[in-house]
Amino acid sequence: MTFYEIEFPLADLSSDAVESALLEVGASSITLVDRGDEPVLEPKPGEIRLWSDTLVRALFQESPAGAALDAARNLDGLAGVLGPHITRTARVRRVENKDWERVWLADWKSMRFGRRLWVCPTAAELPDDPDAVVVRLDPGLAFGTGTHPTTALCLQILDSLPVVGRSVIDYGCGSGILGIAALKLGAAHVWAVDLDPQALLATRDNAARNGVSSSIEVQGIEAGLRPAYCVMANILAGPLIELAPTLTRACEPGGYLLLSGLLKTQAYAVKAAYGAAFAMVQVVERDEWCCIYARRGA
Repeated sequence: MTFYEIEFPLADLSSDAVESALLEVGASSITLVDRGDEPVLEPKPGEIRLWSDTLVRALFQESPAGAALDAARNLDGLAGVLGPHITRTARVRRVENKDWERVWLADWKSMRFGRRLWVCPTAAELPDDPDAVVVRLDPGLAFGTGTHPTTALCLQILDSLPVVGRSVIDYGCGSGILGIAALKLGAAHVWAVDLDPQALLATRDNAARNGVSSSIEVQGIEAGLRPAYCVMANILAGPLIELAPTLTRACEPGGYLLLSGLLKTQAYAVKAAYGAAFAMVQVVERDEWCCIYARRGA
């Protein structure tokens, strides 16, 4: 099975119209790519915000007629719907057939956070460390594998917290990595919360792979929060500020709070939102990101 790719700038076109047109002419997959360096930070819940300079890449399976003829026919079809400029701006290239899952996972290695916590691919050997606490996780659709600085900072701090026998909230759970790690470190129960159904599914699947399904309760944000000894929220600065009353109530007296997903420039505003109820233990930084680590007054 061989493939080819058609690529063109989105420009002023509607992304929905482009997607419909590409699917109509037989695209197997469609990817929107940032052509510049324009991070999309803090979209509202449910909002899909694109970059100002977006590139469209569509993958097609090659027919016996060959990629050149296939692409010409598809571009004619796209021009009829999206406009003739598509044929002038589009580029076509062959795509080498590979075992893409293996290629994707090739650089995904075991990582240690703190003194004993490890996140390892499911196929990796156990670390040569008798004290290792291992979370098995492969990259998926939901955020959180430990490679991003915000997740890494949370894991690093979590490794040092006294969560054995305690309850934990993982708010904005993504892949479930933080909640699963807490259970592996001895937490008694975790509530994993997210507004994205894909994240809830990923958390359930990853909890099952790590043998902790019976101790984790996965729920949407509408379910509300019960008090817990440790509250972790690796999301974004805006939502963290808005959620300050909710997350403060959810943290037991004497309990711990981990807030991440923050740029260093946003730490002051987030600290101010929580300062009345928490002693700010420290702000841990990595690259341009940071994690706020605090403890609630008894």
